[in-house]
Amino acid sequence: MLVAGHYQPLWPFSGPEEVAAWQRAHRENGTGAWHLDARRTALAFTRDYLGFAEIDQAVKTVLDGRHARVHVGFRSEEVRRPLVAAVVHLVRYGTGEDAPWEVVGTDDTSFTLTRPSYGATAGSPLTVGGRITGVDESIRIQVLRPGSGGPAGEECCVPAGGEDAPWSARVAYAAVPGRTLTVVASTGGHVATVERFAVTGVLPPY
Repeated sequence: MLVAGHYQPLWPFSGPEEVAAWQRAHRENGTGAWHLDARRTALAFTRDYLGFAEIDQAVKTVLDGRHARVHVGFRSEEVRRPLVAAVVHLVRYGTGEDAPWEVVGTDDTSFTLTRPSYGATAGSPLTVGGRITGVDESIRIQVLRPGSGGPAGEECCVPAGGEDAPWSARVAYAAVPGRTLTVVASTGGHVATVERFAVTGVLPPY
C-alpha cells in the first residue's frame, strides 16, 4: 500500500500492517519512539539500512505538514561544516498523531537516480541511470529489500564525471515478490567512502 496514496514505502515499514503493529506496541510500552522523529529515522535509514556508517549528521531538517526532508551528511577534516550527502524525503505513514515517519525517497541534487522511474515494475537485470556533476566519480549500485541480510544485487564501480553528465549501469538481483525494493546509487572516495547517494523505489516483477 502506498504512503499518502502516492509514495513507495522504502523503510522502516513495508506496509500498513507493520505500521499498525508498531503503533499498538508504542502505545502500550513506548517501543521504538525514534519512529516519531524524522531526523532519527533518516539517519537510521542511512546508517542501518543503507550501511553508510560515516553519514551520521542531520545537517538540516525541513518539516512541511506530513512531509519532512532531512539533509544527511558527514564531517570532513577538510571543511568546517558538515557536507550533505543526500536529502532524504520522509512522509508520515498511517493515521493518528502517532503515525510514524517512513522514508519514501531522496530529492534530486547534483547526483540523480532517474532510471528506473519511481514506482516502476523492474525485472532483473535492472538498467539504472541518472546524471552527476563531479570529477573521477565511482558509482556503486545496490538493490535492497526489507528484512534481508545484504543486497539482493550489486554492481560496482561505474566510472562517471563531468557537468550534469549521464551515467548508467546494469545490475542483476534476486527478486522476492511483494515488497518494494530500494535501488541506491552512491559515490565517494575523495574525502569519505560515501559522499553522495540517491535512492528510488521499484516493485518486483511478480
